[in-house]
Amino acid sequence: MNPVSKSILRRTLPISIFEELCSLWRELVEIEGSEAILLNDSIISSEVGDIYEILGAKTFHLLLSSQLCALLQGTLNASSLSYQVTITCEPQAIAEFTYRLQQHLDNGSPWRDRLTAYISPHIPPLNPLQSHFNGRLWNILVPEFSETSEVMYEGLRTCEPVEEALRQQVAQERLLNQVIGQIRQSLELSVILETAVRELRSFLQVDRLVIYEFKEKIISHSHSETLQQAGGLVTYESRVSEGIPSLLNVVAEDICFANIPEYKHRYRQGQIVSIDDVEMRYAASLCLSQFLEKYWVLSKLIAPIVVDGHLWGLLIAHQCFKKRQWLETEKTFLGQIGEHLAVAIYQAQLYAQVQEQKNTFEQRVIERTQELRDTLVASQAANHSKSEFLGNMSHELRTPLTCIIGLSGTLLHWSQESANLPIDKQQKYLQTIQNSGKHLLDMINEILEYSKLQSGKYVLAVREFSLTKVAKNVIQRVSDEAEHRRINLELDLQIAPQQDGFCADPERVQQILYHLLNNALKFTSENGTVTLRVWRENNQVSLAVEDTGIGIKEEQIPLLFESFQQLETSRKRVYGGTGLGLALTKQLVELHGGTIEVESIINQGSTFTVRLPSQPQNEYKLSNNLEKNQALFTKNKTIVLVESNEEIATLIGELLTAANHHFIWLMDSSKVIKKLELLEPSVVILDQELSEVLKINESLKKFPETQKAKVLLLKDEITSKEWTEISKMGIDDYIIKPIQPNLLLKRVNALILNNDKSETQ
Repeated sequence: MNPVSKSILRRTLPISIFEELCSLWRELVEIEGSEAILLNDSIISSEVGDIYEILGAKTFHLLLSSQLCALLQGTLNASSLSYQVTITCEPQAIAEFTYRLQQHLDNGSPWRDRLTAYISPHIPPLNPLQSHFNGRLWNILVPEFSETSEVMYEGLRTCEPVEEALRQQVAQERLLNQVIGQIRQSLELSVILETAVRELRSFLQVDRLVIYEFKEKIISHSHSETLQQAGGLVTYESRVSEGIPSLLNVVAEDICFANIPEYKHRYRQGQIVSIDDVEMRYAASLCLSQFLEKYWVLSKLIAPIVVDGHLWGLLIAHQCFKKRQWLETEKTFLGQIGEHLAVAIYQAQLYAQVQEQKNTFEQRVIERTQELRDTLVASQAANHSKSEFLGNMSHELRTPLTCIIGLSGTLLHWSQESANLPIDKQQKYLQTIQNSGKHLLDMINEILEYSKLQSGKYVLAVREFSLTKVAKNVIQRVSDEAEHRRINLELDLQIAPQQDGFCADPERVQQILYHLLNNALKFTSENGTVTLRVWRENNQVSLAVEDTGIGIKEEQIPLLFESFQQLETSRKRVYGGTGLGLALTKQLVELHGGTIEVESIINQGSTFTVRLPSQPQNEYKLSNNLEKNQALFTKNKTIVLVESNEEIATLIGELLTAANHHFIWLMDSSKVIKKLELLEPSVVILDQELSEVLKINESLKKFPETQKAKVLLLKDEITSKEWTEISKMGIDDYIIKPIQPNLLLKRVNALILNNDKSETQ
């Protein structure tokens, strides 16, 4: 919009009011006399072709005289029985309209020469005719303000600045009140947004007005999950003409906005953005310029819709046919509408939540009742800390599982649709699935490790090793995490070459350092420092991990090494983890006969110091012999799984492989007996129909190579009575799906042990 628009009145009016305005123009001609010119679409329709295409309106009345020049334009909206009206007395606007009209009149037209005098901007002096015009215009339009339930005002501007400001304020307040009224009367969000977009476009007299809604997705990290905005699309739209390209459901790639720094942050702060010339503003961004050009955007005005502190979307006005200079009142008004729409969206979200809860209330009561019963049973079987651990682990395990299921489901969907998903996205999805799987396996291994320590069956594999090598290995292991978090990782070795050899369990020493370093990285902010310091003191080694992290309150330090503990619920949510890392570390240290100490200052950092004595040689030899015996014990102990479900097979394979078992997977049961004869397994896991399981078991018992193999049955459910009958048929054990990893390993190890006992008897 150029400066002339400051004296332009725009409104949507009923047909009856528009006809009164047409009568006013005819009345003005009669007052002015023969020197005045009154042209309308009926008079010149025979000389001019498509009036709307040339002049931008289907109906017009143009008054030209020495005392007053005034232009009335209107476009009928048949569906609402109203006119979109524009009124102006601005000399520049009158001159431009007159020039366009003259250019399309025939050379022989009686009007062509008479219009020449008005092609140059002409400012008539203040006179009675103008005063009469302003008064009559006010009388016609102002009473209409009371009918806000039927009429939506598009803006109010008259030929005099005082009246212009008054009318602008009144019209905006009426439209604002109407939007607020709709919010109060309706909780149907689609109805509110559709109406607001349509009426606001008409009020501002813009070519297109849209609502751009941001979408969110869950981003899974190593120990937590967050919601991040992932672009969005236009969900509501109103256009002045069907000829304007539609933006409905169009998605703009985020890369187009790369040259607009922190644009979402500015919108979240409530900033209104006005761009009079998008071609000049986005000249540096080819992607964005091409996008805006494709959809005819010459000027735009943007107001954010911030719902409950989050950027929900944008309210965007577009000029498509000519550039426009946005007024401060228009910016403020669009921002106000955005704020009230945010209230409507928030109310609608709450209403939707209430409706959903209402619709599923009965089912939820049943589910909650069952959950309470389960919780009661669990609380009777474990202490408070272990209950917290179970709740925490349900979240920690769900996070990578959600990622694995979601991304694998996406890949499956694309493969079924026979569509080509970009290779970079496929690789990214697969990498994320792999990382989530590894993270899940690490947590399971940590739980199993702790369980083994608790049971008292843990034996150190003591031998002499290089402290330098172990320290560098663990630093290398956590370096990627440190780089990802942008934390400085340092190694300070204060060991003479002759002191480098040390006698202990190197794997467990490395595990101790890994837990301490991982814990330090987790609680250290960006640009902080984590240092591993190693030195010898006579017959013991000291290992210190220092960080510049958040620190620990003095009264909370004794809780650090308790099982299933994290110091604060908020930390558990933010930093994640099983809560076993430091407890496992302390037990490994004490298994070596060592000590662990903590020094910490809030907001300055913490230091964990481990002191390990060198292990005696006789214990080293004993451990070596035990390790050899264990190796002989498990040698050639093959476990075969007959499973058609790839997901279940992968899970079991990962678990058994991680537990150092020799694992083989057979996908189907065809010719399974011949294969089992060749493999001579110790345990056969069968996920088949019961009749097929009994048939395979019977065949196994017939052959000398397989008659001692133990059979483990996988079932969705089984009663004690059913199991009594099945066990009599020779099946050795069973496990219920979904599979519990620790239970599976326990059952498999028990079957292997029984098998070996039977062989030695």
